[in-house]
Amino acid sequence: MVQIKTLASAAALVALPSLAMAQDAAPGFDEIGPYIMTTLLFLVAGFLVFFMAAGFAMLEAGLVRSKNVAMQLTKNMALFSFAAIMYWLIGFNLMYPGDGWTIAGWVGPFFSQTVLDPVGVAAADAALDYASIGSDFFFQLVFVAATASIVSGALAERIKLWPFLIFVIVLTGVFYPISGSWQWGGGWLSEAGFSDFAGSTVVHSVGGWAALAGAIVLGPRIGKYGKDGKVNPFPGSNLALATLGTFILWLGWFGFNGGSQLAAGTVGDISDVSRIFANTNMAAAAGSVAALIMTQVMYKKVDLTMVLNGALAGLVSITAEPLAPTLFGALWIGAVGGIIVVLAVPMLDKFKIDDVVGAIPVHLLAGIWGTIAVIFYGEASLMTQLTGIIAYGVFTFFASLILWFILKATMGIRVDEEAEINGLDTSELGMEAYPEFSKG
Repeated sequence: MVQIKTLASAAALVALPSLAMAQDAAPGFDEIGPYIMTTLLFLVAGFLVFFMAAGFAMLEAGLVRSKNVAMQLTKNMALFSFAAIMYWLIGFNLMYPGDGWTIAGWVGPFFSQTVLDPVGVAAADAALDYASIGSDFFFQLVFVAATASIVSGALAERIKLWPFLIFVIVLTGVFYPISGSWQWGGGWLSEAGFSDFAGSTVVHSVGGWAALAGAIVLGPRIGKYGKDGKVNPFPGSNLALATLGTFILWLGWFGFNGGSQLAAGTVGDISDVSRIFANTNMAAAAGSVAALIMTQVMYKKVDLTMVLNGALAGLVSITAEPLAPTLFGALWIGAVGGIIVVLAVPMLDKFKIDDVVGAIPVHLLAGIWGTIAVIFYGEASLMTQLTGIIAYGVFTFFASLILWFILKATMGIRVDEEAEINGLDTSELGMEAYPEFSKG
């Protein structure tokens, strides 16, 4: 051991001159500081958005009936995992072509290899790139899974597991990256002046359109709508879990919107991030309060599920432009989102579109509203914003509709009547989330 230590010390002494020269040549913090801080922003914001996966899981587990809870938890675990693999394998290169995530001379643009910059290379190349490609990839990845989670909640309690996961694979690997490239990949909508800061349309409306197509093809749950047009409510199993999920999503949204500043290397950038946090919080609070007041006025009692979705709708509404508005601007934009949810849920029921958790009003309709609201504070025109909304809607809805019909024709997407009545936990998984509550 002594000999080894001596040899190591000798090697270190020999290396000292070269280390010293390297330190003299290394760039200072003024040069690499923006690179470091922006990379850190991506990583911190990324794990906040990742935690939203837990929020979606808890929200859905609380709003479905107890016989379907394990199924929702399984879907949320699986969809994030498949999204992570597919976005690495295909999605990132489709969304951001030419970013260097290919293995030259071996595989083409449909396969990617994560290359995390070594410290020395990162420092030397700081002037050439604004953040680590690994942090950028991770931050973009966690957005993809949020889109798939929107579909999961809307189609709960009657869809088969594997057809759903096949849809997720195509959505996260192909549909989302293609449409995302139109705006965030420097595509035609970006060049046209369309504005969507953090994804009211690019992420949330896309998930809402995919969910709407699936709900139409899948049909409502057994007993949800009576022959006389009566809507039969199916109360969720655990509103405490649903409330926890909403607060987790609220927390994660600070990363969702704050990280979308995409820079943290200057005083101005950090100040903007803090302003985004404040506006994001205000919109959520206003959406929640608006839904609370609306349900009291309309139904003479406050509906907790509407209050939860009102907060989420406020968050979706401010996501398209969380920086430019004043706090009052964020308040009224979020409040309109909360009102939209309360009005849209019964509207969907009139069309017999069964959305178990209210994902379509929250993510699709509030997402459309938030994208339009950009014109009040941003520089985009109404016509440009409407063009983007229509483009994303037409592409995502019809691409999803075709895929849902293909899955329905080839393998079936809905469980049989007996399985649906007994619950997907036992019929699809052979287990229960709450076995102690089972009868018999």
